[in-house]
Amino acid sequence: MSHTVMQILLAAIVVVPLVGAVAALLPAPPGLKGSSPDQAVLRHGVTVTGAVLALSVALAAGFDHDRPAHMQATTDISWIPALGIRIHLGVDGVSLPLLVLTALLTFLCALYSYFKMPTGPSPRAFVALLLVLEAGTLATFAVLDLMLFFLAFEMVLIPMYFLIARWGGEGRDRAAWRFILYTLLGSVVMLLGLLLIGIKGGTFDMVALATDNGSGLSHTTQVIAVLAIGIGLAVKAPMWPLHSWLPDAHTAAPTVGSVLLAGVLLKMGTYGFVRIVLPITPEGAHTFAPYLAAFAVVGIVYGSLVCLALARSGAKGDLKRLIAYSSVGHMGFVLLGIATLTPTGVNGALFANIAHGLITGLLFFLVGAIKDRYGTSDLDRLSGATGAALYGRAPRLGGLLAFGAVASLGLPGLAGFWGEMLAMFASFRPAEGLSRPAFLTFMALAGLGTLLTAAYMLVVVRRVCMGGDGDTGGVTLANAPGPAGPLADVRPYELAAWTPLVVLTVLAGLWPAALLGLSDPAVQQLLAGGN
Repeated sequence: MSHTVMQILLAAIVVVPLVGAVAALLPAPPGLKGSSPDQAVLRHGVTVTGAVLALSVALAAGFDHDRPAHMQATTDISWIPALGIRIHLGVDGVSLPLLVLTALLTFLCALYSYFKMPTGPSPRAFVALLLVLEAGTLATFAVLDLMLFFLAFEMVLIPMYFLIARWGGEGRDRAAWRFILYTLLGSVVMLLGLLLIGIKGGTFDMVALATDNGSGLSHTTQVIAVLAIGIGLAVKAPMWPLHSWLPDAHTAAPTVGSVLLAGVLLKMGTYGFVRIVLPITPEGAHTFAPYLAAFAVVGIVYGSLVCLALARSGAKGDLKRLIAYSSVGHMGFVLLGIATLTPTGVNGALFANIAHGLITGLLFFLVGAIKDRYGTSDLDRLSGATGAALYGRAPRLGGLLAFGAVASLGLPGLAGFWGEMLAMFASFRPAEGLSRPAFLTFMALAGLGTLLTAAYMLVVVRRVCMGGDGDTGGVTLANAPGPAGPLADVRPYELAAWTPLVVLTVLAGLWPAALLGLSDPAVQQLLAGGN
């Protein structure tokens, strides 16, 4: 495919959602209203996100897979000459999978919302916010200018805030405020670090800075920049102890908000580490790598222990909250892989990013469906004598939840296995100059985290899918008060929204080379400073 066509495709992927967001706020043409204006605007959301997904698939098909380290589909136009800021877009083996994942998850969320619109204000505003959110996340993975990266990084905050605050559930106002305050404070610090790099390096161009590999930045400058940028990225990642906004946001958000928050927004932070911190400030990254790894493994163990506590009987644990805390643990593996500063670790981190987006997106879809049917996501109510007992009452839904759980715990043959395994393998032999005994300790703690993950996921499956918590006082499901009999099993629109995630989880697990073959040459070049 010609360079001009690829340029147009990438530019369209970023711009089309913004145009679609504006169009969503305009009155629908008379011939397209359908049965109601609400139906028309929801169909508009499906159409626009479907078009963006088609464009991203076309971009992936036209991508030169023989040169994944080469920046392709590039556009480089002067925007603010006085500040040296340019509209610089491009895609390589690191960013391409994230672009496609973002387009896919947003389309599936729009499709799901067409049939199951979250309770809240006008669908017109909902669709517009969803498309602005998509534009911001896609731009984050496509731009190659530090200032544009910051603008795109910030662009997603407002739509996600309103999605939580207006279409969320109980505690949504507090959750939305915590989300935006944490991320805004982190972003302010990150902006200072980005400005420091741009001023001291003489350019905001990420490709040029990565090619210099920190040669134009003093050690002190790099350390300060990494500390500032790292804080902003760590909040979004989310890294322990800067994660506390996440469980509330996930618990309160509507189903599609939780899917996009876990599947896409968390990846923006870890992508920033790989795209900016490692190649542009290598000395600063080396200085902070052991601390990043330490925080990562604390997050792995802490997230798993909290999930185990939430999963036990009588804890009044919320299933959405449990999966939110599981994200803290899973993203800990991503940060651990990055902290090893090795190609193996960074490739594992990028693979784990994609796997987490697929698996956790599926899990949040499933929990939303269970809450829709049963009226709660409280684990004690779901697993009590009158509980869900999905294997008996909705076997396909129960089977999908069990599939998502075993994929999340890292069962070999599914996508969740490879990223975590590569992160631990890289910890066995980290980059030169890093303390090997320290990283061996981190590897052991991460291994403990995988065991704890298996424990709480299997407890969840046993309680929700099989029902009952032992002694039920002689009350059986058939004669217990509350909802009884079969629940509605998987509906056709749910099957359409969830099947791609299941298929890709299996394919990525059985054929990891499809992703690793894309990312490895690009990672090798980033770590080597473009050489």
